[in-house]
Amino acid sequence: MTTTPSPRPVFTEELDAIAAGVHQDPHRILGVHLDEGVVTVRTLRPLADSVVVLTADGEHEAVHEHGGVWVTAFAGTAIPDYRLRVTYGQDTTTTDDPYRFLPTVGPMDLHLIREGRHEELWTALGANVRHYPGLMGDVTGTAFAVWAPNARAVRVVGDFNHWQGTPHTMRSLGDSGVWEIFIPSVGAGTRYKYEILSQDGSWRQKADPMAQGTEIPPATASVVVESDYTWSDDAWIDRRTSRDPHSGPMSVYEVHLGSWRPGLTYRQLADQLTEHVVSTGFTHVELMPVAEHPFGGSWGYQVSSYYAPTSRFGHPDDFRYLVDRLHQAGVGVLLDWVPAHFPKDEWALGRFDGTPLYEHPDPLLGEQPDWGTYVFNFGRNEVRNFLVANATYWLEEFHIDGLRVDAVASMLYLDYSRSAGQWRPNVHGGRENLDAIRFIQEANATAYRRTPGILMIAEESTAWPGVTTPTDHGGLGYGLKWNMGWMNDTLRYLAESPINRRYHHNEITFSIVYAFSEHFILPLSHDEVVHGKGSLMHKMPGEHLEQAAGVRSLLAYQWTHPGKQLLFMGCEFGQTSEWDEGVGLPWHLLDYSTHQGIRALVTDLNRFYREEPALWALDSSPSGFEFIDSQDADHNVLTYIRRDGTGRTAVVVVNFAGTSHEGYRLGLPSGGAWREALNTDSEAYGGWGVGNLGRIEAHDHPTHAQPCSASIRVPALGVVVFVPEGQEPVQA
Repeated sequence: MTTTPSPRPVFTEELDAIAAGVHQDPHRILGVHLDEGVVTVRTLRPLADSVVVLTADGEHEAVHEHGGVWVTAFAGTAIPDYRLRVTYGQDTTTTDDPYRFLPTVGPMDLHLIREGRHEELWTALGANVRHYPGLMGDVTGTAFAVWAPNARAVRVVGDFNHWQGTPHTMRSLGDSGVWEIFIPSVGAGTRYKYEILSQDGSWRQKADPMAQGTEIPPATASVVVESDYTWSDDAWIDRRTSRDPHSGPMSVYEVHLGSWRPGLTYRQLADQLTEHVVSTGFTHVELMPVAEHPFGGSWGYQVSSYYAPTSRFGHPDDFRYLVDRLHQAGVGVLLDWVPAHFPKDEWALGRFDGTPLYEHPDPLLGEQPDWGTYVFNFGRNEVRNFLVANATYWLEEFHIDGLRVDAVASMLYLDYSRSAGQWRPNVHGGRENLDAIRFIQEANATAYRRTPGILMIAEESTAWPGVTTPTDHGGLGYGLKWNMGWMNDTLRYLAESPINRRYHHNEITFSIVYAFSEHFILPLSHDEVVHGKGSLMHKMPGEHLEQAAGVRSLLAYQWTHPGKQLLFMGCEFGQTSEWDEGVGLPWHLLDYSTHQGIRALVTDLNRFYREEPALWALDSSPSGFEFIDSQDADHNVLTYIRRDGTGRTAVVVVNFAGTSHEGYRLGLPSGGAWREALNTDSEAYGGWGVGNLGRIEAHDHPTHAQPCSASIRVPALGVVVFVPEGQEPVQA
């Protein structure tokens, strides 16, 4: 007579914890266990009428043990593959058991997470679809893993369990703070959240911090994503890897995807945005934050899911397609990244496991008063790792060519937007946030090491030293920095009536004093055309045609000034209204010649800029720039030389006066014929056609410390650029 083996014994208290979904290590009780020739299988199936364990060798009837836990035991010398046949009333289903699988997060993953050095964190944490072979058939499911070190219990809820988490309680992986479970048959497209039991006994449902997909806001669930995208941008990546991105031509078109042309998907944008950027000649687009954010009015700067492209415009693979199409067209893609702070929404990162986890627990360090948000705890290994890996994620998973890091100053200073008594000095008595500095340096160093050819760009609004100095020389390690001083001084100067600009001349020349202290981008960004600041057109004094001329002169000045350049969408054709994220760009303005002219100028500026290395080869070196005359305040004129270091030269004449200057004596570095390569007053751009008939002749008449000079016509509110006759364009 065959004796049925007794199952492995467990305490009733543990079965109660299993039934309540609060056990910290449910895999120790549930699933399959082998003890001295006896195989025990336990499964939690509340309300079931019968449970049968199916193995390759036969069927094993389970009995109800306690609180919805069913158990069976049978002889065996190895852990078997098995399935469950479960009957509820008239319905019988065959299903897999999530508790028969080993952890999908390994010891090395846990070690790196503790150390804050897991550079591919998204492959370990979050929701990752996995495929396993088995004797009873291959298994596809999703491995869920989340960091919640102060939780008493964590469960996964979603479509697959009717949002009741008890059947899918996760196991705690020791002191790592990581909880894990593999759930068979859960695949791409499944909605889910984590259900977390806090130390105070309350449950809260939280979106996955590492989710790679989300529901469309205002819905807040995370979504399992499996990418099957095949890239076609190998040629672009090969070129990017072999070039120094900091020393080439760079003109950036800044885009808010939701209002460029409202209603377009990522794939529709891939067609229309790519065509527009290529036709206007920009080298790069910069996308305002794409990571998922609950409130559209934040423009993406209050992020709730750092690893998920917003679902408003499609699937993550559709976003890959947009990047791919731009790359195939020869256009780089930069992305705004917001590691400084995050919103307080109850379902997202804030107080994630019932305690300040991602945010700093000290309110003097953990809250940003300006924006009503939390500030990351940059000194905690796991939080720093979350952010550093996030930078890597966008660069590697989505082939992004660079990250523009938002609000860097708010991270650097402990007293940022804080009054006396609202901040605490660092250990040295200073105002510098030492943890944030170390995080920034690590993020930049890691990005440049892992992904050659990319750019890390700082929006840093103070005079912090060494923003673009390498980290091994003590700097922050960014490649480029937004030149906010140039932007503010230039726009303040141009807001003056031309007749008054002579009294503000030092504002327009001051930028050269510090132009080579960092590697700069000159931004005319979204921040300058919102919140009552008006459009670029309406920042200019005068009537409509004068305003258009002012915009053209500003853009030509920007393109010829040392530094890369960035222009916000709509400015390339002279948008007259202030930007509103809820309204599309006024494309109808291109029906009018004035706005056609501004777009034509931007197109020609980009072409001329790319073909003339004198305008970009030595952007960050004083040897690439020389004032001819910086003191002609009475005429509102600036004249300067741009050089590339190989003998190529461009001479720029900028006239911010409201009147033309006839017979203006211009010092030149050499004699002979000079070609008028660009004139913003050309009738083709909507100007009055004041120019120099395409060329001038320089004679041995020293002027402005230059050996030669020429008498030229300088148009009102115009910029003219001359290059030596015979200096042919190059292919950048």
